[in-house]
Amino acid sequence: MSLGCGHTIHQEHHHFGWDNAIPPRLAVAPGETVEFRTVDASGGQLTPQSTAAEIAGLDFGRVNPVTGPVFVEGAEPGDAIKITVLGYRPSGWGWTANIPGFGLLADQFPEPALHLWRYETDLSRPAAYGPGGRVPLRPFCGTIGLAPAEPGLHSVVPPRRVGGNMDIRDLAEGSELWLPVEVPGGLFSVGDTHAAQGDGEVCGTAIESPMDVALRFELEKGAGPAFPRFFLPQRGPDPRAALGWDVTTGVGPDLFAGARDAVGAMVELLSRREGLSAVEAYLLCSVAGDLRISEIVDQPNWVVSFYFPRAVLA
Repeated sequence: MSLGCGHTIHQEHHHFGWDNAIPPRLAVAPGETVEFRTVDASGGQLTPQSTAAEIAGLDFGRVNPVTGPVFVEGAEPGDAIKITVLGYRPSGWGWTANIPGFGLLADQFPEPALHLWRYETDLSRPAAYGPGGRVPLRPFCGTIGLAPAEPGLHSVVPPRRVGGNMDIRDLAEGSELWLPVEVPGGLFSVGDTHAAQGDGEVCGTAIESPMDVALRFELEKGAGPAFPRFFLPQRGPDPRAALGWDVTTGVGPDLFAGARDAVGAMVELLSRREGLSAVEAYLLCSVAGDLRISEIVDQPNWVVSFYFPRAVLA
């Protein structure tokens, strides 16, 4: 099945960590589309035949490879690159693991564990778990971001203000993501694709599943947010969801500070776009918005997201 993009970057064109000195694999003009073929979060170390015995021997220098980078023409520091998720081509298999020393309850679960998944590539049925568990599938990119301005090689594990390993489960098909540009061209890369995940990714892994993803790139001059923000189309029966959700984030080592950053960014967005005073926007956020922990395992930085329904101000 073709994803119908103007360009393709194959999975062998991946890298480990963020480094603005890595040369781009592709340059695109705003409005162009790219199909990315990704490697799973283990970097190919796990297969559909793997066992739990292999978990303890994972080489963390090979985890979370990202495909790219892509240079977006005209992008400069202070701009925003807007990425629209056009679609996914799932592989039909994945894994979830307890990796010793990793995860929210690492002290309580010191032994390695592994669950292998098989699922329908058309996502027509939930993935089976054990004797009766059924997990609905909703693919998304766990790691999606731009290169930081600071020189040198930086770990891909923690998220940062330019995105990265944010593990936000709502960056699914149809979502629109705005990332702040810190270096010319942005130098975008993506990977760590998931078939499903809960908010927080509490054990440290989702249904880690290699897949291809189609993205469209646009450029908004001078519009770089302090942290990533995104738009989520209508989802679920919640009456607030009729027109989708604007979502702002806070990223850093302190959950409380991250929550303040996420809410403050939404107050600023609503004030600017809707003409509300700051305090009016703040009150409305309190009665209509939702604060969530999107990621709490990729130390030292966590991701907090604030969701505001567009229907409230329609």
